[in-house]
Amino acid sequence: MSGHSKWANIKHKKDAADKVKGKAFSRIGKEIMVAAKMGGGDPGSNPRLRSALTAAKAVNMPNANIDRAIKKGLGELGDVVFEEIVYEGYAAGGVAVMVDCLTDNRNRSISEVRQIFDRNGGNLAASGAVARLFPRKAHFVITGEWADEEKLMDLVLDAGAEDLVVEDEVAEIWAEPENFEELAKVFEANSIPTESAEVVRKPEMVVNITDASVAKQVMRLVDRMEDLDDVQMVTANFEIDDSIAEEIEE
Repeated sequence: MSGHSKWANIKHKKDAADKVKGKAFSRIGKEIMVAAKMGGGDPGSNPRLRSALTAAKAVNMPNANIDRAIKKGLGELGDVVFEEIVYEGYAAGGVAVMVDCLTDNRNRSISEVRQIFDRNGGNLAASGAVARLFPRKAHFVITGEWADEEKLMDLVLDAGAEDLVVEDEVAEIWAEPENFEELAKVFEANSIPTESAEVVRKPEMVVNITDASVAKQVMRLVDRMEDLDDVQMVTANFEIDDSIAEEIEE
């Protein structure tokens, strides 16, 4: 297994910060609501809800939050009307961007997303413009003593993983979406904690950024987009050279 995404490491750091400020809880809570509304509150018969609950467990979301989200989705705490919308566009340097939203106000959502594209050197594109570049994949992040290729390799291969990357004490496992539950069960059965467990979009090809000013523009667009309440996930197909990444962090 091979391959490495510098963006994945940057994204992992961003996700860790999101946990602290509650963004992850809000995002996953909305997904639980929509999953329960669409398929019912029994995870045994609702695959989307099962996936959302696995993601909630991965970020240590309190059971009270989970129960409240399910009840909201079932209409027990007031009706929930969220619409799933995906926006596509380009950032500086020709970087393709996918923005997944759950919103109760379509007009507000598209206005905010377009504004961030416009103000950060990008542009909103038509539906289908870049979607082909971002197939959905099951994605798990593991840190600590279990972030070890020898410990994980056989376990994840047997459960259907197609890629394992271990670097800087972070292990990333990628698989087809249909293998998400099998991998989640393997980690649970072996008491392997996951920092993240979701079905996400994985860029098939990337744009290598070697210009610091372009990198800063792209990162600013992604950060601002992720801060929007309606946004569930932002995926962009870029990599930044280590030297440039260090310059941005400074």
